[in-house]
This record gives sequence, C-alpha cells and structure tokens, in this order.
Amino acid sequence: SYWVHDLNPVILQITDKLAIRYYGLAYVLGFVIAFQLLSLFRKHGKSPLKDADQESTALIALIIGTMLGGRLGYMLLYDLGDFIRNPLIFFEFWRGGMASHGGFVGIILAGVWVTKHYKLPPFRLLDVIAPLAPPGILLGRIANFINGELWGRVTTVPWAVIFPDSAPPGTPISRIAPRHPSQLYEAFGEGLVLLVYTQWRMWKSDVVEKYPGQLTGEFLVLYGVVRIIGEQFREPDASLILGMSRGIFYSIFLVIGGAAVIYNARRSGPQAVS
Repeated sequence: SYWVHDLNPVILQITDKLAIRYYGLAYVLGFVIAFQLLSLFRKHGKSPLKDADQESTALIALIIGTMLGGRLGYMLLYDLGDFIRNPLIFFEFWRGGMASHGGFVGIILAGVWVTKHYKLPPFRLLDVIAPLAPPGILLGRIANFINGELWGRVTTVPWAVIFPDSAPPGTPISRIAPRHPSQLYEAFGEGLVLLVYTQWRMWKSDVVEKYPGQLTGEFLVLYGVVRIIGEQFREPDASLILGMSRGIFYSIFLVIGGAAVIYNARRSGPQAVS
C-alpha cells in the first residue's frame, strides 16, 4: 500500500563515471536564482553592491564559499574519521556529502570577504545574501528525495515511502519498513517557508535598511528552528551527540548565533532610511 521509491537520480548518463544528475542541477539552478535575486535587489536599491561587476564577484565568492564550506563541513561534522584517515576524499564531490551548516559558514566568510574587498557595510550585504539561500535549499532537498537519500524515520502514515536503500541489499521490498519522506518536509520548511519569509521581509518591510543584520539573524534562527523540527522525522545519518542528532545539535548553535545577531542589530538602534 506504500509507494516504493524508484526515481532515477541521473538525468543523462554521459560515460560510465560521468553523468548529469538532479543533485548537480539543483546547485546550478540555485546559483542562477541567487544571481537573479541579487541583481533584482540592486536594481531596486536593496543591495549595497553598486554594479554588475560587484554582483558577479560576490556570486563567485558565494559559490566557492558554499561548495568548500558545505564539503568541509560534512567532512568535519559528519565524516571526521574517514577524513582524517584520507584527507583526499574531500575532493571526491561525485560521492556526495555536503553539510548545510558548513555551507552557511562558507557563505558568511565569503560575504565578509566581499565587504572587505569593496569596503561595504558587512551586515547590509549579509542581509541581502540571506534571502538567496532558501531557493537552493528547496531544490537541494527535492534532489535528496529524488536520490532516495537522507530518508525519514519508520512510520505508518498514509504518505510514507519505501526507500529500498534504507535496508541491506537484497532485502525483499515486502520486508522494508516505510518511512517519512523527510526530505520533502525539509524542502517545505527549510526551503519554501524561509523563501516566502525572507522575500516578504525584504520587499514588504524596511528591516534591511533600519536594522542591518536583523534579517540575517532571523534567517539563522528560523532555519535552526525549522531544521530542529524536521529532524524529529528524519533518520539520524551519523552517531548522536548528547542524545541528539547532529542536525539538532548544530542547529542549536545557529539559533543562538542568530539571536545574538538580532540583539546586536536592535541594540544599535534604527538607522536612517533614505
């Protein structure tokens, strides 16, 4: 009575080892959408970036920060043992393994570099960068579902999915437990909800102009809270820390850091809005 996951993660097989996959396409589309939003923010006076050249430089920095931060974050936070034994696995991107928490750190560092390079106010730029992340997260989580990875906990809800890879190879389908499609829950919460919220705050409020840094803090807090909620339905993909899944443990620090950023923005008082 449950749907058996049988989606093919490959769009086009080019050679035995080279293929175009939905996961890679999700990253490409995420960066394309980010560039379009970045340009839109500048044209409507929402961004401190002054021209298309600065936008291009910022986007390249963000791409590098996302990829390196996400990959290094996965190695350090989820696969430290293998990374220590063989540091070269860092470069094996085709095997998968990206951590959103590490990606956020990489994005923040990239944003700080751009502000120093162009002498821009740091929090003003980070507030413009924050709304760029949800589209990529949304697409990435959908790609996780297509890949049949990062599945949820065992359940009997009517919309549960049987993920063949969740059981040892050779296990009959009839003996594989149905699970929450937690990837889609996360796509909705971490992706769609945050996309709508950050765009609403960007276009329908003056928070970016009056309280630089607040939108960045709000994004970190909301992502952390939504991720913690989503982790209740997701099967932990690494050993627990203090009885918590790693997604919950690391998200607690995002909430704390985001709250501190919001406090700092509000303590500084409202800035003049032109």
